[in-house]
Amino acid sequence: MDLVDLWRPTGQAELDLVAASRWRAWPPRLPDQPIFYPVANRWYATKIAREWNVPAKGVGFVTRFSVRRDFLARYPVQQAGGREVLEHWVPAEDLDEFNANIVGPIVCEAEYRGPVADAEFDRAEAELGRPLPVAWRRYLQGESWFRSGWLGDTFVTLYTPLETVEANVAAHPGIAIIGDDGSGERLTFDLRQDPAPDVDAFVARLESGDISGRSA
Repeated sequence: MDLVDLWRPTGQAELDLVAASRWRAWPPRLPDQPIFYPVANRWYATKIAREWNVPAKGVGFVTRFSVRRDFLARYPVQQAGGREVLEHWVPAEDLDEFNANIVGPIVCEAEYRGPVADAEFDRAEAELGRPLPVAWRRYLQGESWFRSGWLGDTFVTLYTPLETVEANVAAHPGIAIIGDDGSGERLTFDLRQDPAPDVDAFVARLESGDISGRSA
């Protein structure tokens, strides 16, 4: 069977409806949504999730799914901007048939969140008894940050500052546990280091999809 991978950026409400379908179908369009827009690559889906969904609702998701190529040929790729800004335009009345041609589950590949408040950082640092790295605060207080998702073949979850406090039990003094990879491996910053952890390099690896180093 010849399949094409597509992506779609979405918000919490639509993702909840996809989950209710057991990850098999996209919900009907609203009256003011005459077109369903899956996109042709993860980069573009991520850009929309981070630049539109997160500012609008505080959270954005990137999903991936596979569609039969012969069916998708009805809806040629449309270039809606730059070279990688590629979409398929599916009329709302065709969505049931489109869903019937999805093969396998709709997968949530990534979640992005909006800025973490100063108050949460301040409370977390008070409970940890140490400041978190300035660069980590800068990342989590940026316009959007990677909360969880697939980076290569690893599913990574990053923690909010208060989740770091919850994970940072007394057995780990001076270590900030800032996430995990779903298999029991923790992502950490050693706050006792001198010089301080190179968080900017860690964030750069994270944003590029490379977490080969589990700590900064």
